[in-house]
Amino acid sequence: MNPTFFSTPLKLGILGGGQLGKMLLQCTRNWDVYTKVLDPDAEAPSRIACNEFVQGSLQDFDTVYQFGKDCTVLTIEIEHVNAEALKQLKAEGVIVHPDPEALCTIQDKGLQKMFFRFHELPTSDFALYDGIASIQHAIQNGLIRYPFVQKTRTAGYDGKGVSIIKSEADLPKLMEMPSLVEDCVDVKTEIAVIASRNAQGQVVCFDPVSMDFHEDANLLDLLLYPAPIEKELTEKAKHIAIQLIEKLNICGVLAVEFLINHQDDIYINEVAPRPHNSGHQTIESTVTSQYEQHIRGVLNLPLGSTAVKIPSAMVNLLGAEGFTGDVNYVGIEQCLEHEGVYVHIYGKKKTKPFRKMGHVTVTNISLDEAKNKAQWVKQTLQVQSL
Repeated sequence: MNPTFFSTPLKLGILGGGQLGKMLLQCTRNWDVYTKVLDPDAEAPSRIACNEFVQGSLQDFDTVYQFGKDCTVLTIEIEHVNAEALKQLKAEGVIVHPDPEALCTIQDKGLQKMFFRFHELPTSDFALYDGIASIQHAIQNGLIRYPFVQKTRTAGYDGKGVSIIKSEADLPKLMEMPSLVEDCVDVKTEIAVIASRNAQGQVVCFDPVSMDFHEDANLLDLLLYPAPIEKELTEKAKHIAIQLIEKLNICGVLAVEFLINHQDDIYINEVAPRPHNSGHQTIESTVTSQYEQHIRGVLNLPLGSTAVKIPSAMVNLLGAEGFTGDVNYVGIEQCLEHEGVYVHIYGKKKTKPFRKMGHVTVTNISLDEAKNKAQWVKQTLQVQSL
């Protein structure tokens, strides 16, 4: 029998208090689930929405261990946490999702790729290297050909830790860290699928989203939902996402990013065992949001419907170039005048170039109309400083 979290002292711990945690907490408050959040930032967006807030390092073993000892269930909103502490907590009886062993695999992009290869799941060819010298040696010996992508094995996020090397002129962009080098895919489109699972083994998937990325920041720029792709690709991507969440033994949600080339071959790019930027639109567009689905999964509750209520487009609100300091949202009133425009402000008081400050979802029965209005929002709503 599942432990009952509704209006009881049982505690759900969340490692990370950013915007993803804030949106998770909107679901837990609806159900009166007692929550405790750990984040290094005293001004983290989640601090005002949880029952207990603890400021501290997500990377320090003792901090994470002490935080989790009185939790019944522990989950994450960011994967860069101390997995060894989670292993110890699990051994002592705390329910930890995602499973710490799976988290260790996902935290290391090299291990991620090796996992895909071992299970014969489609991903681009790759090799692992210790640093710049070994990569340059491989180039000289014809083992690496331009163009290629270098990704640091650990600590990368939001476009950081990724270098696209198109020619010899780009070699100064190489990063001196253990990394993987993978072939560049001739990308026609990028999509993502969010799968969800509970401990009873129930698994469901959201429909894919298509994603366009900001060329300079390598951050999600425009999302369309459901993705305007062929049904065969939709079903193939969902099937792979289900295989992954089951093979990784993950409860909660797993976001799977895919690259599709011009021959409609599909490749797994990366995965994230938590709510994801590619699922923000589910708040307005689907019967159950990714955030509620994650809570259902980690608490071993029945999973909700992923049926699409209305198509949508979503844009990130990124700090504008040339602005640093106290945030000022220019044009927000004009956007709020329009039906079907949903503005989400994360609560970060300081802006800087390309910092994620919020997002806007636009719903419309016509995906093309939603896209057009989302592009208008992107031009109209600017994240500047006072």
